Amino acid sequence: MHILVINGPNLNMLGIREPDIYGKNTYADLCDMISAKAEEMNITVELFQSNHEGAIVDKIQEAYGKADGIVINPAAYTHTSVAILDALKAVAIPTCEVHISDVNSREEFRKISYVGLYAEKTFAGYGFDSYTMAMDYLKEKYN
Repeated sequence: MHILVINGPNLNMLGIREPDIYGKNTYADLCDMISAKAEEMNITVELFQSNHEGAIVDKIQEAYGKADGIVINPAAYTHTSVAILDALKAVAIPTCEVHISDVNSREEFRKISYVGLYAEKTFAGYGFDSYTMAMDYLKEKYN
């Protein structure tokens, strides 16, 4: 099984950006944790992060025929990007949406998720564990 993990804008700033919300661990720490989990699960994982909506759309399209599942934290694009939603729908790859914080307990605008209209499941508010929960879900359901 091959899972593509996509992280959107500002996630490269983990550990620096609002540590009271996102924690003190860095993006490198997140990548290390995801890679270790993939090895433990005996699956392959590709990690991708971009601050650019078009790059995320391109990466989703490139996954067609290659990835068995997508784990995506669209970050701020969660609430704004119909383009990312449309790309996910176009490739029809099983997808889980993840968020480090509990977006539903934050500002009102964060409760809107375009990606959530396509994602099979959303894991939010579990910190970095949101990613491993999504990986477990995809492997159990599709492998």
